[in-house]
Amino acid sequence: MQNEKREAFYGLPAEVKFCSQCVMSNQRPASAIEFKHTKESKKTTLNFDENSVCDACKNAEQKEKINWEERERELVALLDQHRSTDGSYDCLVPGSGGKDSAYQAHVLKYKYGMNPLTVTWPPILYTDYGYKNWKNWIDSGFDNISFNRNGKTMKLLTKLSIENLFHPFQTFILGQKNLAPKIAAKFGIKMIFYGENEAEYGNPIADNASSLRDKSYYSFNNLDEIYLGGVSIKELQDDYKVPLNDLLSFLPASAQELEKSEIDVHYLGYYLKWTPQEVYYYAVENTGFKARPFRTQGTYSKYNSIDDKIDDLHYYTTYIKFGIGRATYDASQEIRNKHLTRQDGVALVNRFDGEFPDRYFDEIMDYLDIDPDYFKNELSDKFRSPHLWGKDDNGLWKLRHNVSATGLND
Repeated sequence: MQNEKREAFYGLPAEVKFCSQCVMSNQRPASAIEFKHTKESKKTTLNFDENSVCDACKNAEQKEKINWEERERELVALLDQHRSTDGSYDCLVPGSGGKDSAYQAHVLKYKYGMNPLTVTWPPILYTDYGYKNWKNWIDSGFDNISFNRNGKTMKLLTKLSIENLFHPFQTFILGQKNLAPKIAAKFGIKMIFYGENEAEYGNPIADNASSLRDKSYYSFNNLDEIYLGGVSIKELQDDYKVPLNDLLSFLPASAQELEKSEIDVHYLGYYLKWTPQEVYYYAVENTGFKARPFRTQGTYSKYNSIDDKIDDLHYYTTYIKFGIGRATYDASQEIRNKHLTRQDGVALVNRFDGEFPDRYFDEIMDYLDIDPDYFKNELSDKFRSPHLWGKDDNGLWKLRHNVSATGLND
């Protein structure tokens, strides 16, 4: 039944495969950001080799062969080129105050003697503990710009992202990526540090040092090619009556602006071996970071992506669209870091993947003026790809293939 032809949405591979080392499937998108298409029809997915090992696992194997002392010397040499001597900002660190941004800013300042400016594109709906972590981060010794974007536009674009793309987090991800280069340009800062190298997840944009300086990922040349919430800029202006000025904060800088500013973009995880659990412990000890006071719905962990109430809903939508829930993401990463066995990961995915995130659900629907029943039924069903989902004998949706090989068509 695996080879039976069914329509595959979003440009996903028609045949579902699972990595032989972690629990990730080949349905995982390689990048979470979409600018140029409304239906995500050209999405690039995770690659598997002839032994069914995914790119992310192969990258984890390569990490063990890297001379991290040499990489750190590269980092120090890079920082020496930019380090200020007059107290001015010499690098920029974007972040929400989660464990990753707390770690990277603190290490750059207190271990390597840099003077970072931190920049925050706030969550759509802060969690109480997420806001406290942000405050603790700033109070641990950092200047910060928190950009309070147009709330009306943010709400509209988030609603459109859900209705058109089933992607609650698109507006947050866009702002998170796009704000930093703009602020750096305004302050004359020549270097931006993001945290974890995206090659950790099989995203080829961060495969090597040269690509880390590729500004094309953070800029645009043609406004007509960009869609927000699955809607073109022109349609937003004409049909939704949103002036261009209200959209600019969500758009990347122009390629000309970044080229003129001579900004370099780097991932700290390229230079320093990045282990999420150790990053978490560092943030707890040095910046007052605290985990969620309860288990995150859809997974078994408490400290990953906890700043925004919409986080949990976002991972639920990835489960609907790609058959990949939050437990799959968490377990795969921990397997690669040798904190779990694959057998452990399979058990956790079976138990938690696809759990409905009802803790903040009604609040989110009320905030965005979306009918909860419409989201749970008609909208969710619309985005289930036929090659991933089918109904069992009781009329209930079930994945056709899962990591345990107990799916509807396994």
